[in-house]
Amino acid sequence: MAEIEREAMEYDVVIVGAGPAGLSAAIRLKQLDADLSVVVLEKGSEVGAHILSGAVLDPVGLNRLLPDWKEKGAPLNVPVTNDNFYMLGEAGQLRIPNFVMPPLMNNHGAYIVSMGNVCRWMAEQAEGMGVEIFPGMSCSELVYGETGEIKGVVAGEFGKNPDGTPGPSYEPGMELHGKYVLLGEGVRGSLSKQVIAKYDLAAKSDVQKYGLGMKEIWEIDPAKHKEGTVTHTMGWPLDGNAGGGSFIYHLENNQVYVGFVVHLNYKNPHLFPYMEFQRFKHHPMVADLLKGGKRVAYGARAISEGGYQSLPQLAFPGGALLGCAAGMVNVPRIKGNHNAMLSGIAAAEAAVDAIKAGRSGDVLDGYDAAVRAGEIGKDLKKVRNVKPLWSKYGLTASLAIGGLDMWMNTAGLGVLGTLSHGKTDAAATEEASKHKPIAYPKPDGTLSFDRLTNVAFSFTNHEESQPAHLHLSDPDVPVKVNLAKYAGPSARYCPAGVYEFVKEEGKDPRFVINFQNCVHCKTCDIKDPSQNITWTVPQGGDGPNYPNM
Repeated sequence: MAEIEREAMEYDVVIVGAGPAGLSAAIRLKQLDADLSVVVLEKGSEVGAHILSGAVLDPVGLNRLLPDWKEKGAPLNVPVTNDNFYMLGEAGQLRIPNFVMPPLMNNHGAYIVSMGNVCRWMAEQAEGMGVEIFPGMSCSELVYGETGEIKGVVAGEFGKNPDGTPGPSYEPGMELHGKYVLLGEGVRGSLSKQVIAKYDLAAKSDVQKYGLGMKEIWEIDPAKHKEGTVTHTMGWPLDGNAGGGSFIYHLENNQVYVGFVVHLNYKNPHLFPYMEFQRFKHHPMVADLLKGGKRVAYGARAISEGGYQSLPQLAFPGGALLGCAAGMVNVPRIKGNHNAMLSGIAAAEAAVDAIKAGRSGDVLDGYDAAVRAGEIGKDLKKVRNVKPLWSKYGLTASLAIGGLDMWMNTAGLGVLGTLSHGKTDAAATEEASKHKPIAYPKPDGTLSFDRLTNVAFSFTNHEESQPAHLHLSDPDVPVKVNLAKYAGPSARYCPAGVYEFVKEEGKDPRFVINFQNCVHCKTCDIKDPSQNITWTVPQGGDGPNYPNM
């Protein structure tokens, strides 16, 4: 096929992803130099369409970026008024007193928010400053300069046939070039993954770890609604099968966010994270809260959990990794949005300094140093051992030793050093023969729902004639290896029912990819035991359309 010719547009800075990191970078760039040309490219149909987060927002990043955010009408309307921590058993719960929790776990001063709506508001602020924001523009390729630096991206490619060849209405997209390219794609971003591999940015860091976060929005009985209440639980139903826990946040309008996180380093390939979430809602404490209510939205997203020791080198020739593209989530706090914002600010400041000095396309070393030595590094360093302790020794040890380690680190007296994570989440998966299948109760259609019914509440849509954006390195591996050795875990770890093994009488099983269902969580790219699945972007605007996530 002849090489595709594309028009090019030149900018000072190109930003991929209109999340909290990318938008913070865009705003800070314009604050520092109003004459800079800045573009933000977003694969969702609108800003916020692909944003899914808990979220209890620590406003430290927003305070730094826009100190007058309250006067400007930022949608931070529900301050946290009450913090609850529970250990669940199947039939009851034990409240963990707040005073035993390290101070950093306190949510006082934080807000229950829809990060999708926060990002929509941030986009308005950015556009008011002259930032160009293009939603519905998937960035499908990196553009390299003459010395191997990143000089831009390809965005807006549409109309390919299912086999990947240009169709009759093919649009090749455009190249958007920048003096620097900032990648704020979120967890396991497709371009970020390529950049990390090309420049070996993870050579000196530990393996990255991940969780799968699933979330529903419920409208509940006003008599049960307690605006500002934050509840976190651990224990049942996961118990010893996997790490993880839940969150229940009471926001305005009698709505609650009900979320469940499963750490993806679980060993048993029979584990079904989505069904663990559905089972959780039948716990008496949760079922009583939701009784008489209705679910109005659903979504899922991978969460970076490696923390401090898993941060790759953040700057590369021509650009930088922002926020969750690098992995800046504070795991015990279940918070990463504040660090995403702070990283966007730091990257913008480094880029402006470089541009003023006449530089372009080089490594923004000052950004990497600012993150590690600044608030982000300090935030992540205090909690760096919680995740490896949980992974190696289980929940009880994590609560006891990890809690003590957080207390000690808060006082500057860390004694454990920095523990290693060990295996990747994919390598942690053991063969099915070592484990028993897990029997899950059938969803009742009132509190719990089957996956396909719930996916409809993510408002996901993909144009069906395009190529599948989920690529198999070897099409034989799913059946011959993953089904044979691991009981086909992709049929369970995907929270949207994308993958299935179809068994017809007299025929060998077939592996089917229902890419139309994909909510862009990236779990398959992370957890596939053979690392045979690569998640790439579909054409722009496709995917979930989250309303208030």
